[in-house]
Amino acid sequence: MKLNYKRTIFIGMAFLSINAFWQMYDNIIPLILQNRFHLQDSVIGAIMAIDNVLAVFLLPIVGTWSDKVDTYLGKRTPFIVGGTISAVILMMFMPIADGNSQLGLFMISLALTLIAMAMYRSPAVALMPDLTPKPFRSGANAVINLMGAVGAIYTLILIQLLVKKEDNPSYMPVFVGVAVIMVLSIIILVITIREKKLAAQMQLEYPETEEIDAAETITQKTDIISKAIKRSLFFILLSTCFWYMAYNAVTTAFSRYAITIWKMQGGGFASCLMVAMVAAIISYIPIGFVSSKVGRKKTVLIGLILMLISYSAVFFYPTYNVTANFFFALVGIGWAAINVNSYPMVVEMSKNSDIGKYTGLYYTFSMAAQIFTPILSGLLLQYVSYHTLFPYAIFFTICAMCTMSQVKHGDVKPLQRKSLLENFDVED
Repeated sequence: MKLNYKRTIFIGMAFLSINAFWQMYDNIIPLILQNRFHLQDSVIGAIMAIDNVLAVFLLPIVGTWSDKVDTYLGKRTPFIVGGTISAVILMMFMPIADGNSQLGLFMISLALTLIAMAMYRSPAVALMPDLTPKPFRSGANAVINLMGAVGAIYTLILIQLLVKKEDNPSYMPVFVGVAVIMVLSIIILVITIREKKLAAQMQLEYPETEEIDAAETITQKTDIISKAIKRSLFFILLSTCFWYMAYNAVTTAFSRYAITIWKMQGGGFASCLMVAMVAAIISYIPIGFVSSKVGRKKTVLIGLILMLISYSAVFFYPTYNVTANFFFALVGIGWAAINVNSYPMVVEMSKNSDIGKYTGLYYTFSMAAQIFTPILSGLLLQYVSYHTLFPYAIFFTICAMCTMSQVKHGDVKPLQRKSLLENFDVED
């Protein structure tokens, strides 16, 4: 038994598409709101939280809905295709509104685009555990996150190359470039992944594997969730909330922070974020290896420590210095360590028939964090100082470390592998 890397890469095209969009959203939308429409930081923070408000309500609903769907294309693929096409069409009205200074059109197109994105995020993420045997989901999740990082880097390169150094540059080329990669990604996914056929094939080839954790075995075979598992589930979801409070505050405000504090111009800030993404891509296979040796929980805690060190160090840079890239690289490695292991731990506590539901639950907590953090951090940026950004991230990273230490399930002993690549396949 081993992970089918080729299939997992093609499954990851959906996540590549999603991350390409969100990288643009986090970096370009705040600049448009600030420079074109002259909104205050607290208002920008509230607007940037809209996607997360929608996600809190829509992701669990859509995830559960997709669990029950049965079409020729499968359970998840119809949502992925329909959501992507809708999002691509709707998002193109935003640069048009920006160029014509039409705030009303901009906000309407933004809201509709976010609804379209929310309609396929849970199904896109749930597709991986649907088509991946239980013992290999962490390894597969590493590949999925790697694909997402590729999408994010693609967008950052577009920003760096296409955003001109002027007061109100046109972002239309970036939007077009992101739309193209989103469409191409989903075309590749549909051509290469026959969801319904592969799901049936997996059930035949990989029947339910034996679980090491007795409490989790009971959960898989019945509808009963023990108090111990509920406690672990609560704490890992709370941890997810905290580390997103930290990370999203930085990613949402960094473009403005770099311009305001570090005096960077144009799309120059994208180089820092690109360093983090490249570091994440390079680290995925080593992280899979580390996880197989020390366990997921410890790997997540190591990731949190790296991010804590990085936030603390960058806080002391009065202006941009190339040495700051080292700490952005640590952020990328730390974030990769968290993402590779946290979602599979949540899914492990579910039944196979509830994967979409638990995926929605996972994203409910991450999105709830991202509702409050742009608003709260935006208020601090506006009424206190931009220098509060990294102390804010440090505080919530420490909170995540405390709650993650209480998680006791979803981190079972892995099988021994014969090679480094096989160590990328980590047990759940």
